[in-house]
Amino acid sequence: MAGILAWFWNERFWLPHNVTWADLKNTDEATFPQAEDLYLACPLAFCIFMIRLVFERFIARPCAMGLKIQANGPQKAQPNAILEKVFTAITKHPDEKRLEGLSKQLDWDVRTIQRWFRQRRNQEKPSTLARFCESMWRFTFYLYIFTYGVRFLKKTPWLWNTKECWYNYPYQPLTVDIHYYYILELSFYLSLLFSQFTDIRRKDFLIMFLHHVATISLIIFSYVNNMARVGTLVMCLHDAADVLIEAAKMANYAKCQILCNLLFAMFAILFISSRLGVYPVWILNTTLFESWEIVGPYPSWWVFNLLLILLQLLHSFWSYLIVKTACRAISKGKVGKWNPLHVSKDDRSDIESSSDEDDSPPPSQKHHSSATNGTNKNHGTNGYLTGAPYPDEH
Repeated sequence: MAGILAWFWNERFWLPHNVTWADLKNTDEATFPQAEDLYLACPLAFCIFMIRLVFERFIARPCAMGLKIQANGPQKAQPNAILEKVFTAITKHPDEKRLEGLSKQLDWDVRTIQRWFRQRRNQEKPSTLARFCESMWRFTFYLYIFTYGVRFLKKTPWLWNTKECWYNYPYQPLTVDIHYYYILELSFYLSLLFSQFTDIRRKDFLIMFLHHVATISLIIFSYVNNMARVGTLVMCLHDAADVLIEAAKMANYAKCQILCNLLFAMFAILFISSRLGVYPVWILNTTLFESWEIVGPYPSWWVFNLLLILLQLLHSFWSYLIVKTACRAISKGKVGKWNPLHVSKDDRSDIESSSDEDDSPPPSQKHHSSATNGTNKNHGTNGYLTGAPYPDEH
C-alpha cells in the first residue's frame, strides 16, 4: 500500500519541475492546500443531503402547496395480473405483435391496452410536487454558492487579470475563503453524484453522471496541485446559469408559463454565451496558454486541461440541444405557447426530461393505433403537444 501511495502521489506527476510536496507543507507564515483537507467533503456531502431532505420537507413543500402544486401523481392503471406480469418481467413498451396477442387474450381492444401501459409507465413518475421540491433545493444552493463566489472573487486580483492565477505558482497561500468555497462545492457535487441514483431518473443520466465525475475530478485536481485560483473562476462561471434553469423549472411546475419561457430564454442566452464564449476565451485561454507561458506544462497540467476540454465538449453538446429546442419551437410557430422544459430532451441542469416519455405510444404503436382507432389528434409531431401545454397532465 505504501508503494501504491508513493506511486500515486509522485511529485513528478502532480507538481511543476523542481517543486516537491515538502515545499508545500503548511508553515506559520503560509497555508497551502493539502490532499487530506478534502476528506472533510465526504461527511459534509452526507450532511448536505440530510439538509436537503429537511429543506424539501419543511420549506419547499409548503411553498409548493402555497402555489397550489398538488402531490397527486399520474392516474393509476387498473389492476391486471397479466399485463402487470408483462410490464414487470418482459417489456414496458410492447410491440404491435404482443399488443395483438394481449388483445385476444384479454378481449380488450389494442387502444385500451396501449393506454394501460402508458398509465402504468406514468405511475412510476414522481409527482410535480416532488419535482418542484428538488428544483427549489438546487435553486437555493446554486443561488447561495454563486452569490458567495461573486462576493469573494470581486475582491481578488485574478478575477480581473487571469495571469494572476499563475504568478508565483504553486507557492500561492490558501485563504479561508478559497478553502470554504472548494469544500462546499465538492461536497455538493458528491451529494449530487450519489443522489442521482435516488432522484428523478432522467434520460441523460449517463451524461450527467459523466459531468459530475468530471467536475469532482477537476475540483480535486485543481485543489491538490494548488490551481485553486483558476478553479474558483471555473466554479463561479458554471453556477450562474444553473440558478436560472432551476428557477425556470419551478415556474413551469407552478404553471407560470410566461415566466417559465422568459427564464428559459435568459438561461439559454447566459448558458451559450458563458459556456461557448466566456469559458474558452477566458478559462481555457489562461489554463492552456497563459499557464504554459508563465509556469510551463507538466503531467497533471495535461490531465487538468484534458478535463477542462471534456467539459467544453459537454457544453457544446448541451448548447446544441438548447438551440435545437428553440429552433424547433419557432419553426412550428408555437413561440407563444411552447414549453421549453418539456420539449427539450436536454438536462444541463435538467432541461426537464425525466426518464418519462410523453403519453404517446412508441412509433410502431402509433402506426397501429392510427390504423385501428384513428389518428390521435392531441399529439403533434416530434414530441410537441397541440392539445395541452403541460405534458405531465395525462
